[in-house]
Amino acid sequence: MAKTKPTDQSVYEYISLIENETRRNDGIKILEMMSNITQLKPHMWGPSIIGFGSYHYKYESGHEGDAPLTAFSPRKANLVLYVLTNFKNQQLLLEKLGKHKTGKICLYINKLTDVNIEILEKIISESWTKVKAKYGKA
Repeated sequence: MAKTKPTDQSVYEYISLIENETRRNDGIKILEMMSNITQLKPHMWGPSIIGFGSYHYKYESGHEGDAPLTAFSPRKANLVLYVLTNFKNQQLLLEKLGKHKTGKICLYINKLTDVNIEILEKIISESWTKVKAKYGKA
């Protein structure tokens, strides 16, 4: 996600063009969830990431850029949520979530019916609270 830049592409148009009906509907639900939690307008970052807020980063190497504070992508293979920020109780919530996989900051879900929606909302909310506290205003 580090090389991804914000675009003028419409989030709603992007989601409406998702061919798989389940993925499209799940994308709409996650969009609504993240919009309610962040209270921010979503923006496209690159061709397929829907992000909320932004922050500027700069590594010791001198590399710097901007990234969304929280984001997701309704990809063909699965839903990818960029929400694993090592927040308090993260592992406990993941254990209660249901069927999923994880990466460094990514939470991979095949479809929303595979997971507990209330737990997913809690994960998104806890992650949002942590990144907002770390990086300041959205």
